[in-house]
Amino acid sequence: MAAGAADEGRTRTLGELGLAAPDRREARITGISVDSRTVRPGHLFAALPGSRIHGAEFVTYALRMQAAAVLTDAAGAARVRDAVAAAGVPLVVAEDPRQALAYAAALWFEAQPETIVAVTGTNGKTSVASFTRQIWAHLGAQSASLGTLGVEGAFAAPSGHTTPEPVALHALLARMAQAGVTHLAMEASSHGLDQRRLDGVRMQAGAFTNLSQDHLDYHGDMDSYLQAKLGLWARVLPEDATAVVNLDDPASDAVIATCRARGHRLLGVGRREDARLRILAQRPEATGQLLRLEWDRTPHTVQLSLIGAFQADNVALAAGLAIATGSDPGAVFGVLGRLETVRGRMQHVATRRNGAPVFVDYAHTPAALATALQALRPHVIGRLVVVFGAGGDRDRGKRPMMGKAAADHADVVYVTDDNPRTEEAGEIRAAIVQGCPEANVVGDRAEAILRAVDALQAGDALLIAGKGHETGQVVGDTVYPFDDAEQASIAVAALDGVP
Repeated sequence: MAAGAADEGRTRTLGELGLAAPDRREARITGISVDSRTVRPGHLFAALPGSRIHGAEFVTYALRMQAAAVLTDAAGAARVRDAVAAAGVPLVVAEDPRQALAYAAALWFEAQPETIVAVTGTNGKTSVASFTRQIWAHLGAQSASLGTLGVEGAFAAPSGHTTPEPVALHALLARMAQAGVTHLAMEASSHGLDQRRLDGVRMQAGAFTNLSQDHLDYHGDMDSYLQAKLGLWARVLPEDATAVVNLDDPASDAVIATCRARGHRLLGVGRREDARLRILAQRPEATGQLLRLEWDRTPHTVQLSLIGAFQADNVALAAGLAIATGSDPGAVFGVLGRLETVRGRMQHVATRRNGAPVFVDYAHTPAALATALQALRPHVIGRLVVVFGAGGDRDRGKRPMMGKAAADHADVVYVTDDNPRTEEAGEIRAAIVQGCPEANVVGDRAEAILRAVDALQAGDALLIAGKGHETGQVVGDTVYPFDDAEQASIAVAALDGVP
């Protein structure tokens, strides 16, 4: 049900979906489509404005497939009014057709898990959502997480986007609810929030992780990027919801101001004295860390099997979300030691015979790369080696910044290809090297990983950054099989003579 949705003979009127044509003409709707190719007789077709083409271009085909009504904006209506009138079907014109579609999808599918939370921010969304799901599961709830890694937990399904479009999302929510999922932690991407994909989802809490440069190819500037994130509290969360906010990030002030304006309850997390869930101390250990937290002035000590200081922030936010949605604080702190690392997030994937470990992480922004390297540093007594690149057809301004982050925090740097997409890979690497002139430049990612693994001496550690959980490399319009974790294991096996 990704682009179209029907429900075995069930129908709804436009009014029952919260929609109305200017002439008040009604229609019996049998499903919803945003892709004209999935339109079936009786469907509502949503002709949405896009970055390159307007959905109004496909209305004629949708009508030929017997769409029962069309939803669009004023610009779309001006282009299709005559065709829709000739077909004799209602034309619904909305100031914000994406939001109207989201609410209509919510009303069409109806069912959602009882408890839903969302996580937004530049970095950490996947980990916080996964940790929240794991906490709930350890406390006995049928829980799932939805985001970059698809749907995981008590219900599993792939997902093409971090935040699916509304029809696909609400179809998925209904399937989860019908399968018995009661608790869901979702990632809320800036694209998804800006495009109203989460509107209509009934949430109890929303968490903010941090804000740093990313996705400016889409948002244009940092203020627009922040405003998209703030949409979670300004628009999506109901007024009686709880905001779980990382107080240590400078952008938290804007989040808090938005939440106060809406009347949200605030649960501050971090190292500041005014944090209700406060991180008091951390001690890195060989395979994890010892964490001391304070909840309402009562301290709790937790042994985490998670590498990286930043994981304390992610765990604390997840604990805050669980507590905000009714879990007993003592029980929550009691299960934190059982949390497992998220695939592709500071994941230990191989170890050389001399003891040097290899980690894979999704860090693909300057701040995330710096954070990941700084997090590894206390666990390394030798050199810290990093392999990374930058994606093509994305924010170009961050490339030299990523190079500088590597130069500032790693001892040995290998710059390679990430997902070049349609850009010239050599130009991407050259932009990165502006920030790290001493870097080793190896275009082929597999060769770069092999060279970096070969360079590891006793006491060293390697971070392969940028692609994390991804199992493909996009070159041009082709996706080639490529898995950083697999390549690291192959390199270690080849160099250490493991059969």
